[in-house]
Amino acid sequence: MTMRTMLVSACRNAVRSTRYNLLPRYGGTIGIETVSGSSQLRYLSISTGRTNTNVITNTNTSNNNVVDLRSDTVTSPSPEMLQCVLNARTGDDVMGEDPTVLELEETMATLFGKQAGLFVPTGTMANLCAILSHCHGRASEILIGQNSHILLWEGGNAANLGGVHTRQLRENPDDATLDEQDVRDAFRLDNDDHFAKTEALCLENTHNMLGGIALPPEYIDRMGKLTKELDIRLHIDGARIFNSIVSHGVSPADMCRGADSVSICLSKGLGAPLGSVLVGDAEFIRLAKRARKRCGGGMRQAGVVAAMGLFAVQNNVERLAEDHRRARRIGEELKRHGFRVIRDGRVDTNIVYFGIPHESTISKDEMVTKLNAGYNIKLTGGYSRGGELFRICTHLDLNEEDVDRSIEALVNVCCQL
Repeated sequence: MTMRTMLVSACRNAVRSTRYNLLPRYGGTIGIETVSGSSQLRYLSISTGRTNTNVITNTNTSNNNVVDLRSDTVTSPSPEMLQCVLNARTGDDVMGEDPTVLELEETMATLFGKQAGLFVPTGTMANLCAILSHCHGRASEILIGQNSHILLWEGGNAANLGGVHTRQLRENPDDATLDEQDVRDAFRLDNDDHFAKTEALCLENTHNMLGGIALPPEYIDRMGKLTKELDIRLHIDGARIFNSIVSHGVSPADMCRGADSVSICLSKGLGAPLGSVLVGDAEFIRLAKRARKRCGGGMRQAGVVAAMGLFAVQNNVERLAEDHRRARRIGEELKRHGFRVIRDGRVDTNIVYFGIPHESTISKDEMVTKLNAGYNIKLTGGYSRGGELFRICTHLDLNEEDVDRSIEALVNVCCQL
């Protein structure tokens, strides 16, 4: 595939503003024009200084663009973010020589008040590297919530790749906390041949499966004191940690002061296409980097994607409050129309879990099909409570009109008896 073909393909899938010029280092320009108010690419021109290519794409200016509510990972990079890619300084990150990756790692470590950072391709790998670093010896276990992402949605990798046992504790469904006494009761030393040794406690903030609950910094501090008392480590799965930070109005350092390590996803809500950063003390990161190599996560000129992560952190954090406001409005409207919204309709951040009204005659599969076919709305379900729940995630590619249309569509499809 030529560079021109890759640029055309990338821009078709990525851009989402009116008209923009990207200025790569290669002596050329990229002209981009999209359908106003949507992410549909309408016109693309590429000039390399020697030849020109014009690509005419979708000219349909209908407002009926796809509204994707499935996740906050479905966003496309903005033209400004793509410009960062073309201007990024690069080097070999496996050799520790990519300046943009180093800048991202230092930026994140400083933000969260930790000594060092490690850039990895995915949040799942970040959590696994953290577990492998904290459980560097064999016959280890971690304490973890029974509804946590690490336990349910990461392929059981702690056990089948890391050889680490997961001791599961029940979270409070109202606030996503683990009971301190339950942690004490589950903690085990290696003074008995029957035991795996407890090495770490893992918390998730925000908590996905319990409705995007934002754990407060006071709770993190309290659990940090407990883990220090037990001489184990506290890891935060912070895939959506910035949502919690914005929700509570605190700094990253204050939010995670009590934690030994934090994994931070750049593609959930922040708009980067990939990447996570793991932060902690220098020895923890040294061992995590060794684990990253075993996981196949070493990347070479990774600055091209680290640049987008830097842009996301520098530009897309404060606007998360808009996602939270829109999610709360969706939750309130769904509850008002008889939908079963968990936590009695309370929404902390950008996630809404709901079930179809009891009196509705439509099935789960029919609802998904009708939303997609009739309203161009993407939604998936099959979550907990017997697979009855659906999840809505608000994100930066949604606007007020999309939210209005989504509420109207759900009510029309599910509340017509």
